Amino acid sequence: MNDLPEALAAAAESGQLLEAARQNIELLLAGAATDLPMNSVKELVEAGDFSELNDRFFKKLAFGTGGLRGRTIGRKVTNTEQGAGGPNDRPEFPCVGTATMNYYNVSRAVRGMVAYVQGFVEEGKTPTFVFAHDTRHFSKNFADFCAKICADLGCDAYVFEGPRSTPQLSFAVRQLRADAGVVITASHNPSHDCGFKAYFNDGGQIVEPHASAIIDEVNSITSERYEYADEPGEVKTLGEDFDAEYVELLKTLVLRPELLEKSPTKIVFTNLHGTGGHINVPMLRGLGFDVLTVPAQDIQDGRFPTVDSPNPENGPALKMAIDLANTSGAEIVIGTDPDADRMGVAVRNKEGEMVLLTGNQIGSLMAWYRLKTCFDLGWLTNANRTRGVLVKTFVTTELQTAIANAFGVSVVDTLTGFKYIAAKLKKYEMAIPADKKGDYRSLTQEQTRALRLEFSRFFVFGGEESYGYLGSDAVRDKDANGATLMFAEVAAYAKSEGKTLVELLDEIYSEYGYYLEIGKSLTMEGADGAAKIQALAGDYAKNPPEEVDGSEVIRFRDFSAQDIYDQEGDLLPKEKMLFFDLEDGRSFAVRPSGTEPKIKYYLFGKSEVKGDLPAAKEKVKDGLAGLWKWIENDAKGRG
Repeated sequence: MNDLPEALAAAAESGQLLEAARQNIELLLAGAATDLPMNSVKELVEAGDFSELNDRFFKKLAFGTGGLRGRTIGRKVTNTEQGAGGPNDRPEFPCVGTATMNYYNVSRAVRGMVAYVQGFVEEGKTPTFVFAHDTRHFSKNFADFCAKICADLGCDAYVFEGPRSTPQLSFAVRQLRADAGVVITASHNPSHDCGFKAYFNDGGQIVEPHASAIIDEVNSITSERYEYADEPGEVKTLGEDFDAEYVELLKTLVLRPELLEKSPTKIVFTNLHGTGGHINVPMLRGLGFDVLTVPAQDIQDGRFPTVDSPNPENGPALKMAIDLANTSGAEIVIGTDPDADRMGVAVRNKEGEMVLLTGNQIGSLMAWYRLKTCFDLGWLTNANRTRGVLVKTFVTTELQTAIANAFGVSVVDTLTGFKYIAAKLKKYEMAIPADKKGDYRSLTQEQTRALRLEFSRFFVFGGEESYGYLGSDAVRDKDANGATLMFAEVAAYAKSEGKTLVELLDEIYSEYGYYLEIGKSLTMEGADGAAKIQALAGDYAKNPPEEVDGSEVIRFRDFSAQDIYDQEGDLLPKEKMLFFDLEDGRSFAVRPSGTEPKIKYYLFGKSEVKGDLPAAKEKVKDGLAGLWKWIENDAKGRG
């Protein structure tokens, strides 16, 4: 093929190739540093595989709720990409495209961050970055690649010696006083995906105004080529000594250490081929827990070969661990996703059966226990309880609100994405007078708690329905390592009371009301799918229903268009999420995913118990089943 531009133009004119894809192909080829992108595109054009080209080039990756995320292995792998092959049966080279994760996009992303940070830090200071990676295909390659680029551009960089979790990256940014950080991960996405998750100097994911400014810097870069700094930076390695610092922080999450001695709990832990076992297994064993692991899943492997999805939210991902629990007599199962920011569990009921808990149930158990124990320990009192705060997302269960209200502790709802919880933690830290807090990050948790209770807000617990939890403001992202320890303590507490965790949860329902939430989604992949998702979301905004499943819509909130304030009076950023509250107490939210090809639905139901918990459960379950059936049928006629 002698004239690739002519072939692309012809394909676009005939409708086989999206015009946006044609333009993005030309953009990438013009800025490529090697012939690999050209050869890969030629292969697909010669094969007439314009659907694959559309999926790879229909857009440019942009920062969403999780940073950059996309396929690093195409649906069709070209011979050029396959090359000599790589570890764990992956291709030698990542997927070519402007909508995919590859060296071209990673280079643009990190160079955009460097450019912004260099203009942000004080003059004369050498900017410092931290890079971590999980076990995914190309994850280590991208992390080392980013560190090299930083050094080439005159910045210092820290890189972990091996796979590490996302929350440890957040901790490292804060502990090392770095200016920014990146973890290369796609969390629990399928094995063909990878991502670039960006953090700023507070240890939280990048939010406004930094996010838009960095996006502008990234978008201004169209070539892989760059000029080296006159004075290169230094690349340093983080290893076991730094792991130990992180573990010491995690141990402070234990509120009643004596419980771990009095009521030792037998746990089956699985890291689902990811990073979670590196910290959790030795930490739990060192604290006295009897921990078994799933040998086949201990192996760090980006193929995630023993599961269809490495997502602890999904029951099948924990099957091998549950089977081991049943043969060993373990009381709970804990699983973490590849980058160990999400945690899922199964617990044994009084009949001896293993029961999966939802993310909302897990979070509610921990929120209740930590609030109760903070009062038991005297950290929170009638005098200072208004300083305590629980932070959650709008789509997280209102059971946690009911619990906090009963304790007289504030609740703040944020938009979806843990970066917004982190932004609240930054706000609370900044509210402490500078002459009182000094170097805040060097203080003990006891010292920071005292300062927050006197001058600001004491963050008791935070979480989101999608299995993400946090118990300390020393980390600024959801932390499955900390959540594992916090949940194990709740299990030890229940055992000390002679109860199963299922019984403890039912007691909470009986006291505060029964709440049930169901997460649903419609998946629409590729360029066509992305257009359908946006059309469907847009139609809900333009034509919101007035009645849903026989119940009047009494409140409609469009978070992308309306000015909405949180409980502290802070104006929320605009986000594509719609919320419908029904007259009968049910609610549902609609949100296009920022990291997956899905439009997500969150369904909420609640009921007073009035002494009959089984009846309340059945009533709410039936109500949500009817609500989802109505939503499914309604969606078919939209978009």
